[in-house]
Amino acid sequence: MFKKGVSIILIIVAVYWSFFALLPSNISTIDAPDNAFSTQRALLHLKEISKNPHYVGSPDHERVKDYLVNALGNLGLETQIQEGYVLTDWGTITKPKNILARIKGTDNSKALLLLSHYDSKSHASLGASDAGSGVVTILEGLRAFLSEGKSHKNDIIVMFSDAEELGLNGASLFVKNHPWAKDVGLVLNFEARGSGGPSYMLMETNGGNKNLISSFKEAHPEYPVANSLAYSVYKKLPNDTDLTRFREEGNIDGFNFAFIDDHFDYHTALDTYERLDRNTLEHQGSYLMPLLHYFADANLNNLKSETDDVYFNVPLFKTVSYPFTWIVPLLILALLIFIMLVFYGISKRTLNAKQIGKGTLMFLAVLIINGLLGFFGWKFLVSVYPQYTEMLHGFTYNGHTYIWAFSLLAIAICFWGYHKVYNPENTASLLIGPIFLWLIICAFVAWQLQGASFFIIPVFFALVSLFVLVRQKQPNLILMTFLAFPVLTIMSPFVQMFPVGLGLKLLMASTVLVTLIFGLLIPVFGFFRHKNRWSYALFLITICVFISAHLNSSFNNEHPKPNSLVYYLDLDNNEAVWATYDNILGPWTETYLTNTPDSKHAITKTTFGSKYNTPFSYSKKANIKPIKQPYVDVKKDTIIGEYRHLKLFISPQRLVNRMDIYADSTNVFGSFNINGLEIEKDKNGLVFANRDFNRLFEYYVVDDTFLELEFSVPKNQQTTLRYYESSFNMLHNPLFDVPERPKDLTPKPFILNDAVMLKKTIRFD
Repeated sequence: MFKKGVSIILIIVAVYWSFFALLPSNISTIDAPDNAFSTQRALLHLKEISKNPHYVGSPDHERVKDYLVNALGNLGLETQIQEGYVLTDWGTITKPKNILARIKGTDNSKALLLLSHYDSKSHASLGASDAGSGVVTILEGLRAFLSEGKSHKNDIIVMFSDAEELGLNGASLFVKNHPWAKDVGLVLNFEARGSGGPSYMLMETNGGNKNLISSFKEAHPEYPVANSLAYSVYKKLPNDTDLTRFREEGNIDGFNFAFIDDHFDYHTALDTYERLDRNTLEHQGSYLMPLLHYFADANLNNLKSETDDVYFNVPLFKTVSYPFTWIVPLLILALLIFIMLVFYGISKRTLNAKQIGKGTLMFLAVLIINGLLGFFGWKFLVSVYPQYTEMLHGFTYNGHTYIWAFSLLAIAICFWGYHKVYNPENTASLLIGPIFLWLIICAFVAWQLQGASFFIIPVFFALVSLFVLVRQKQPNLILMTFLAFPVLTIMSPFVQMFPVGLGLKLLMASTVLVTLIFGLLIPVFGFFRHKNRWSYALFLITICVFISAHLNSSFNNEHPKPNSLVYYLDLDNNEAVWATYDNILGPWTETYLTNTPDSKHAITKTTFGSKYNTPFSYSKKANIKPIKQPYVDVKKDTIIGEYRHLKLFISPQRLVNRMDIYADSTNVFGSFNINGLEIEKDKNGLVFANRDFNRLFEYYVVDDTFLELEFSVPKNQQTTLRYYESSFNMLHNPLFDVPERPKDLTPKPFILNDAVMLKKTIRFD
């Protein structure tokens, strides 16, 4: 009984260690040595940067720009502002203003670029984490680096990019148009998709990662959180960062460092100075300092590679890597060892075919049950708590509690299932099924998802456990527990990572992973006689955790409900509506939409390029307000050959932040110029041939509050443009009597919100 108690304690310690080792536990103070990174000093900058939303075109956007220019100047750096129009494949055009500085090295070699963006998202987000945290990490890291006064070989370029939130526009402008871009050999980019948790290292490269990983390990960051599975998943998702532009448009490699926890703060008014996790900011600094020192003198011409490495982090050993060429040999070796151990165990009569069959079927049964539990878990939660649908990214304020609840429930089901097949002498036989299934998974990832091939490492330790079990009927339980440490320390963080990063719809990943981990813990749990008692205890704890989640399921001042409201004036039909993206209305919204809103108005079928393709849900007829109409002037209309050449000038007569131009997908454009920017043609000699939602582009206003469009269309085409203009000032517009939101509400992110919209159709018959 004593050894079983010690084993449980060791398992808990291993799981705790797997998470504890991911983040620094101490925060550097304001009086840290001059040559050391200080989180407290970095926070002084962050407090200034995140006072107000500073989205592109806002007054505070200019304030933050000027603040950063002065901050770099105080470090003795000469800055420059790069600006110019650029259209990206997100369909957005604006005039970003990149802040740049350069520190000369002793060699005429490739340069190291330190990158983060300084614009915040939307009219509501304060941008403390995304990406104020990255900006202040670079500012403080540079201060510490320069304080040493040491020479270094490589030039160091500092870039605080602009308009990242709109479509990576600033990064694209730099890579395409700035002469320094050709000098860059490596980029270190600091980002955020939440306000806490460990910062994950993710690479961007067009080739292999071998040399990048080798260099990363040689730099010796203290708390590396990096694995090739996360990178493989990242490459399959539409979650680009500025670094993507360097890879795609400049073939420049780099490292992303991004934290994703507390995802509910992402792009919201909750992205504040106060809510940024200090340990997370410390973690960003713990990456920057060793990498800055290392790559300031490294050969940046030698980072390209044709081969890849599998890599993962584990406590004590930090980052472990090996070549992709080892994947198949390791898999074959593990399979051969497994087969030999099975035959060896059968020959020694310590393995029993009947018990192997029962154990394998039971493992498959609990795996399927727990998989279905996770798969339908989010759908069940949404049906019980429909208010969760208002959180578009799918991670609720009590999301961590749900991860705990479903994980504990999965473990309880595992104990309950294995209680049914318990036999004092069948532990070795029960281990065969889990190892066999792990080998199948390893074979699959070797074929389809090679970045996850480090899953084979826990299998080898499980094979050692199987060898011990085959030879000894009563092995040392403490030894068996230590042999399970690799699966616990390597795999446990993934139980949390997937639903945190991708939403609670990925609860299935948690329940399946917990079951797979449990399978390799059979050498320990197989000797627990009263597994049913453990299952009942865990069921009871699970109920308590679900109750805790329920008690925290409502929105309140600390956890406000995301909501939305838009005023939309259609000049073509001379009608106006209030519109919302909300599924569940509340008193604040019902003031305008009433408790019987309309879901059939034409606007509810319109999507304005939101991240999750979210359409309006409800609308209600509104009084027409005296909004100043835009000035539209056709300056040129000439037919030359087979094309009609048009020049159109559009000038809003009110303060607007965004202008959208749509055209029916049947309309063809031979050329297009926007405020002097010539749009690149495709291989068929056309522009805007493949467009989403019939949208040509979104223009975010910075300096020029007009659109001057020159374009050509087939001469017989009846061309129609739909023009939308939006201002983000509905709550402060004197034409509207919309009060501030109550504290238990917050502007919904990822959509067009708090906007006064106007639509006008422009026809060229």
